[in-house]
Amino acid sequence: MARSQVEAVKVDVITIFPGYFSPLGVSLLGKAAERGLLEFAVHDLRNWAHDVHRSVDDTPFGGGPGMVMSPAPWGEALDVVLGSGSPDTRLILPTPAGVRFRQETAATYSRMARLVFACGRYEGIDGRFADDARNRVPVDEVSVGDYVLSGGEPAALVMIDAICRLLPGVLGNAASAPDDSFGGGAGPMAGLLEGPVFTRPRVWRGREVPAVLLSGDHAAIARWRRDQALRRTAALRPDLLAALPADTLDEHDRRVLDEAGFPVSGKDMAH
Repeated sequence: MARSQVEAVKVDVITIFPGYFSPLGVSLLGKAAERGLLEFAVHDLRNWAHDVHRSVDDTPFGGGPGMVMSPAPWGEALDVVLGSGSPDTRLILPTPAGVRFRQETAATYSRMARLVFACGRYEGIDGRFADDARNRVPVDEVSVGDYVLSGGEPAALVMIDAICRLLPGVLGNAASAPDDSFGGGAGPMAGLLEGPVFTRPRVWRGREVPAVLLSGDHAAIARWRRDQALRRTAALRPDLLAALPADTLDEHDRRVLDEAGFPVSGKDMAH
């Protein structure tokens, strides 16, 4: 069940480093929280560690380097965070072994009422925690890229920012998101990287703003922006071009891509 548009989206984070999430109180997300669009709660996992050292990890069964986070404090923490009910909630485990986080993932999560991020450390969280949590809520293991971080916290911050900026009212201009790189939709930039943008002054260090942007010819400006997006995508992310359906490129697009060193034909593109 999707959340109501008038309800604040709640984001819970469980971590051993609560201070890591101070950025949630600043910039767009902080302002959105002040306006009641978002509700953040950061929970210190060590509050559910009961020994004198507040330990949350132990040596791995079967041997091997590093330490593994114990399921016991995690289980107790999730019990308290979820409370007696957990409607419209998803548990997200940032991990390099997870599925790739994409703009479509952010859009899906932005339609949910509540997200809980469990930020693991060391060699990860005991696998029984996720198995047990699946009895109560959907659980997603998600990766922000093909690299390893020191913990789930930076990945969670990346995902929270990408998700929350899509919520109604968070961005100053709601039309900005669809035009972003990876913005999706059916507009002229769908599937392409965003091209360069310009503002005053018209001349800076001898470099002039492209004349077409000053022309007032909206059709020519739109064509120029698409050409730039095509060139940038060909140079930096040719894999995105290869994934475009063949019928999304017209003859002009194909000439631009040919000039950019990325010749295409109908059979080269996805169907």
